[in-house]
Amino acid sequence: MIKIYTISGYEEVGKNMTAVGYSNGGREEVVIMDMGIMLDRVLIHEDTNIQKFSDKELQRLGAIPDDKILWKGGKNRKVVAITLTHGHLDHIGAIGKLGPHYPDVPIYGTPYTIKLAKSEVKSEEYFEVKNPMYETEYGEIVQVSENLAIEFVRSTHSIPQASMVVVHTPEGAVVHTGDFKFDNNSPLGEKPDYKRLKELGKEGVKVLIAESTRVAEPTKTPSERVAQMLLEDFFLYEGRDEVGLIATTFASHIARLQELIWLANEMGRQAVLVGRSLAKYAGIAKQLGLIKMKGARAVRSPNAVRKVLKEVSQARENYLLIVTGHQGEPGAVLTRMADGELYDIGGRDTVVFSAGTIPNPINLAQRYKLETKLRMKGVRMIKDMHVSGHASREDHRYLLRMLNPENIVPAHGDFRMLTHYAELAEEEGYLIGRDVFVSRNGYTVDIR
Repeated sequence: MIKIYTISGYEEVGKNMTAVGYSNGGREEVVIMDMGIMLDRVLIHEDTNIQKFSDKELQRLGAIPDDKILWKGGKNRKVVAITLTHGHLDHIGAIGKLGPHYPDVPIYGTPYTIKLAKSEVKSEEYFEVKNPMYETEYGEIVQVSENLAIEFVRSTHSIPQASMVVVHTPEGAVVHTGDFKFDNNSPLGEKPDYKRLKELGKEGVKVLIAESTRVAEPTKTPSERVAQMLLEDFFLYEGRDEVGLIATTFASHIARLQELIWLANEMGRQAVLVGRSLAKYAGIAKQLGLIKMKGARAVRSPNAVRKVLKEVSQARENYLLIVTGHQGEPGAVLTRMADGELYDIGGRDTVVFSAGTIPNPINLAQRYKLETKLRMKGVRMIKDMHVSGHASREDHRYLLRMLNPENIVPAHGDFRMLTHYAELAEEEGYLIGRDVFVSRNGYTVDIR
C-alpha cells in the first residue's frame, strides 16, 4: 500500500513537506520530499536566518512543518531518504531544524539545491545536522531501500536546477512536481524533460502530487524571456535618463539577476548586489557557472553595505543597485532605505519591482506599507516587471495528459487553491473522493 503524508503546505503557501510511504504487510519505508519554512510567520525574510530558534518554537509559530506524524508511534516505519525539489526556502529552509529528527538519513537533490541546503545547515546554531547530502544528476535513478528508488526529472522554475521528484515503488511511480512551470525559452538554457515525463506516463504513475499555487489562472504561464523583454524595454530606453536606479527581485532568481547585470553593463553602469541572500545565491551560482558576474559586485556584511551605499549615493548615475526587500520585509535593504536608513532615497531615484507579491495578508500589508513610504519620498516606482515561476491551469492540464496518473493529491496551496486543482482534475475525467484527494496538514491519504 502507498501512503501520502500531507505534512505541511496543504493549508498555506509555504513550509512545504510531504512524504511517501510504501509497505507490503511489513515495515513501511518512507521518502520525504522537502522541508520548508514559512517566512512571514516570524516576520523574517531572505536576509534573515532562523538558526537561533528551536524547532519547537518555530513549530509553535507555524513557521516550519510539524512532522511528528512520521516519527511518533512509527516503530514499523523507516525514513530512508529526504529529497529536495529545489532551493527555495519554503522547500529547504527547515532542514537544519527537522533533519536531526532523522539522524543519518541521506538528503538528495540537484547540485545547486544541495549547495544551498549545505549553506543553510552550515549556519545552524541549535542542532548538529549529521545527514549526508548527495548531489544527484537528472535521469539518475538511486535505489534508497529494498523497495524504493528515487529519480529527479528536469523542470523549470524561478531558480536553477528545479526538479520533479519521482519515487519508484513496486505499485507504480509517485511523482511530486515541486514548484514548476513549462518554460521552453529559459535564459539559463534549461527545458522541461517532456520526453521523460511522457515515458513515466506510459510506465504508469500511481500518484501525482501537484503544486496548486496558480492553477486558478486560466492561461499558460509566460516564459522568463517575457520578463527580460519587459526589463529591457524600460532600462534601455526610459531608464537611461534616470539618475538613481534601484531594482529588487528574488535573491534566488538567477536568470533575473543575470539579466539585470547585463542591463547595467549595456547602460554603462555597475551592478551592485546588496544583501546577504543576494550574495549567497549569486555566489553559489557563480561557483557552478550558472551566472556571470562581469562588472558586478556583491556586498553582504553590514559595514560593507553601509559603505557601498554611501559611495553609490554620491554618484547614482553610475550604478544599478540590486537590493533585497521586494515584499517590504522588515529589515531588508529596500525597507531600510524607505525608512531613511543606509541611503537618502528620494525624487532622484526609480525603484523597479521585478517580483510579484507573495499572496498572503502579511506580505500584502508589508508591501503596501513600503510603497506608501517610497511614494511619500517622491520615488518613482515601476511595478510588476515580472512573470511567475508557477504553472498556470493549462500547464497543469498538459502535465495531467502526459502523466495520466491514477490518483491526484493537490499540494502547495491553501484550501481554495487545492480545490481549484480538483476542479481541473474533474474536467480531465477524475472525481473528488475517488481518485482526487484534497487533504490538510498532518493527514494521510491511503492509496490502496
